[in-house]
Amino acid sequence: MVSGGARAVARCDELGVAPYSDAPDMLFRAYLTPAFAAAQRAIAGWMIEAGMTTRIDAAANLVGRYEGLEPDAPPLIIGSHIDSVRDAGRYDGPLGVMLGIEAVAALHAAGRRMRFPIEIYAFGDEEGSRFATAMLTSRAVAGTLEPGMLDIADARGISLDEALAPFELSDLKFAEARHPGALAYLEAHIEQGPALEALGLPVGVVTGIAAQLRYIVTVTGVAGHAGTSAMTLRSDALAAAAEMVLAIERIAREDASDLVATVGRMEVAPGAPNVVPGKVVFTIDIRSGDQARRDRAAAAILTALRGIAAHRGTGFTSEQTNDLAASPCDPRLMDLLEAALVAQGVAPHRLVSGAGHDAMILAALCPTAMLFIRCAGGISHNPAEHADPADAEIALRVMLGFIERLDAL
Repeated sequence: MVSGGARAVARCDELGVAPYSDAPDMLFRAYLTPAFAAAQRAIAGWMIEAGMTTRIDAAANLVGRYEGLEPDAPPLIIGSHIDSVRDAGRYDGPLGVMLGIEAVAALHAAGRRMRFPIEIYAFGDEEGSRFATAMLTSRAVAGTLEPGMLDIADARGISLDEALAPFELSDLKFAEARHPGALAYLEAHIEQGPALEALGLPVGVVTGIAAQLRYIVTVTGVAGHAGTSAMTLRSDALAAAAEMVLAIERIAREDASDLVATVGRMEVAPGAPNVVPGKVVFTIDIRSGDQARRDRAAAAILTALRGIAAHRGTGFTSEQTNDLAASPCDPRLMDLLEAALVAQGVAPHRLVSGAGHDAMILAALCPTAMLFIRCAGGISHNPAEHADPADAEIALRVMLGFIERLDAL
């Protein structure tokens, strides 16, 4: 018989190929696309098999519900996301959803119900791969959407409202996805780092999530013929941007802490081999467990970039697209999760998440807990991403132990 953990991993693998990817040669599942809709249909079927009812909320999140002995009691939410970055691995996000389904399936097979309902959320947009604002759908559930946040369009100019239309949804009702209140939120996720593997541990308890800032930077120069534009007279937007990227790296390295800063996307225009670049748009992602440290670094980076633009004679603008505060996990829930972990014969270990997760948004709604699962080589956001089925099975047993302990409180 296939274990629940192995089945969870196998289902992530199934979702890693067509029709669950928007690209034929890699995994890329963006929010509100045909591949996204196909994935929702498959996952909804698995939820129903596990004994749940399903619905799509106003933000296009898929929600499965397993009733409790007290139907009106605030539910335990278990969730993660089903969208992906471009050329993604198969487990970042979906594994947490699949393990939540397996936890309910195990309870249903045993004829057990907790005093509280359990809701499994497959969040639609955590990565921000289609629209500039990440974690849009968990913000809707937590009730933390800000004015103007829904006035967005993707790279092809399709607005959020237009993208929602095939799902018979509208941005005017997006905020109606807000949850009325929950007992707790639990998210299982691959670690996306090497700590657990280095320690020889299958799972670990997350203590909190680092603070994040994201910017979109635009550098404007003057496009010109590559053969006739003298080097001393150029206003090369790409050369200026290249110096800026190195400055970002230098400032983060010199901090000598947990601070990290990344330029992950760059667009160069007009993009011809015989034209001096006249415009460059790139992203900056800045993170630290210490919010004040993050903010100091961001200020230093923006000051340095303005100086480079002035020295090189280019235009410079920056737009902040995300500001996510550091999010500590709930101490009581961490203790429950650790007790369930120890009961499985695993040495306890607690660690901070440098990556952002829907859990940091749900913290505005209810107490949160996170369980990290070992991933091979610490690799994530990469096709080489891998989670061992045996580790997933341990994670499932820990999650079930957590649910039982929460029910006993």
